[in-house]
Amino acid sequence: MLYVSTRGHADRKHFCEILLEGLAPDGGLYLPERYPQVDSATLAKWRGLPYADLAFEILSLYIDDIPAADLRAICRKTYTEKVFGTTEIVPLKKLEDGLCLEALSNGPTLAFKDMAMQLLGNLFEYELARRGEELNILGATSGDTGSAAEYAMRGKKGVRVFMTSPHGRMSPFQQAQMFSLQDANIHNIAIEGVFDDCQDIVKAVSNDLDFKRKYRIGTVNSINWARLVAQVVYYFAGYFQATSPLPEGEGAKKVSFTVPSGNFGNICAGHVARSMGLPIDKLVLATNENDVLDEFFRTGVYRVRAAADTHETSSPSMDISKASNFERFVFDLLGRDGPRVKSLFGEQLSAQGKFDLSADPAFKHARERYGFISGKSTHADRIATIRDTHERFKATIDTHTADGLKIARQHVQPGVPMIVLETALPIKFAASIVEALGHEPERPPQFEGIEKLPKRVKVMPADVKAIKEFIAAECA
Repeated sequence: MLYVSTRGHADRKHFCEILLEGLAPDGGLYLPERYPQVDSATLAKWRGLPYADLAFEILSLYIDDIPAADLRAICRKTYTEKVFGTTEIVPLKKLEDGLCLEALSNGPTLAFKDMAMQLLGNLFEYELARRGEELNILGATSGDTGSAAEYAMRGKKGVRVFMTSPHGRMSPFQQAQMFSLQDANIHNIAIEGVFDDCQDIVKAVSNDLDFKRKYRIGTVNSINWARLVAQVVYYFAGYFQATSPLPEGEGAKKVSFTVPSGNFGNICAGHVARSMGLPIDKLVLATNENDVLDEFFRTGVYRVRAAADTHETSSPSMDISKASNFERFVFDLLGRDGPRVKSLFGEQLSAQGKFDLSADPAFKHARERYGFISGKSTHADRIATIRDTHERFKATIDTHTADGLKIARQHVQPGVPMIVLETALPIKFAASIVEALGHEPERPPQFEGIEKLPKRVKVMPADVKAIKEFIAAECA
């Protein structure tokens, strides 16, 4: 299996090369040359596998440069009851007929990002040891990626982490999770700006090929294909839990997924799963007030917002106006036309801040061929959904999951299970839970008093040169 750039770069690379590289040399994102296809016989064979073994079966379709025995061992080391608190790893919780939550937040940092990041940490450590090399990871987080990456990479041999985040824009719990880490290989950088400024810095450094090579810069954001393909696994796991085996000869039963999304990574994994042949009917994308993605799927216009127009909301991990992974979907939508994607996401976005596909026949495929629909949720919707879910089902959900659940209810169809992907545990957004329910959410014992711990963080301007100098100084 070889990988191509969404912007048409001529090189074809193997998995372990792009694992350590991040962005392609032309600024594009990597995707496999083709999506491996699974049929009903394969689905029947995979049904009932432990999560770690299901992960191995799916990942082995995309990874041919790690020996099978080693890859299986990495998957079994990653997805354990000890790490994720349950043998199912991602259990379903039924709320009402046709609607359930898939629990993705049982990992070390209480957010779905752990599902991929724990695997990524083990893959990095394996490949760096095999090469005898080191890697400096530069990342950007709007809330959960940072802590998931840092907890996955802390103490890993050959790895340093430089994680940027928008200064003062994460919840107190999210900040404490990251900034309280004292490990020597973890560096937190609070950027004076919004998440998109952090993301722009990561891309700018990654596009400086000389600096990237000299300091061995890699990424853990979902622009890294390894993270995204790890997320594909829980779509299959959710499907198997929501459906029963069918009599031989009958077609596979379909399910739909609703995914709270800001950067398009989580739902892009669903697009990959559907493209592989997993019987997904609809992929429902839920945004908050930062609705750049909802606007595209409604109108065909992709319009990024300036920092001043990026709302600070109670579901802060989706306070994003430039969806990095969206480029992967547009690449598929436009028939994998690399030069055109390069023009849209390069010159056109830079010059106009938007592009318009509303008149392009391909835009109809977003819904008809790929199953995408979307919706937008507000703070009032979140609070009402949290309150309703607690009153009717005795379940407390976080604000992002509430965005998803609110939009999901608009698209439930008889006979098609709707699975809402849980984003995080509610303790990460305690203020909104108090507003909705009048009391603090349950706090896991290991996080008692975390906000009072000493913090290790450097506040810096949104300046690429300054970030490069900081990385160079720490690597000296």
